[in-house]
Amino acid sequence: MKLVKDDNYWMGVAIGEAGKAEARGEVPIGAIVVRAGKVLGRGHNLRETSLDPTSHAEMTAIRKAARKTGSWRLLGATLYVTLEPCPMCMGAILLSRLERVVFGCHDPKGGAAGSLYDLSDDPRLNHRVSLTSGVRSNECSRLLSSFFAALRQRKKELSAESAD
Repeated sequence: MKLVKDDNYWMGVAIGEAGKAEARGEVPIGAIVVRAGKVLGRGHNLRETSLDPTSHAEMTAIRKAARKTGSWRLLGATLYVTLEPCPMCMGAILLSRLERVVFGCHDPKGGAAGSLYDLSDDPRLNHRVSLTSGVRSNECSRLLSSFFAALRQRKKELSAESAD
């Protein structure tokens, strides 16, 4: 019997990438680019590590996929990402001609796939991308909530130590 790899499966792979970011002290966001059942590129947040504001999970996965395929056009490919892409990442998604984006949880403060903006279907742009949201959203949201709660707790503890 052949294993059917669906959106839930691939989001699990992206969640694994988010775990790699968290292990480095980065915001736990992960992404993968998939075409025809094969991962073309993987990425996780590396902004703090690389000191590069463009080192978002999506950007890294897209760059790796383009290198692997030998083309900047990622036609027929799907990006799986744990958090709704920001405007910069949605720009890269559109420019790379990805067919589809599947994301876990919405980003009400920076999302460009429906929360603040919706760049996926803007008729003024020369490419459109299909969106699927909410895949394993609770799991993706919990990753972020837990990370930021722990960060706030560490800051509180450091503040208390320096007050002593």
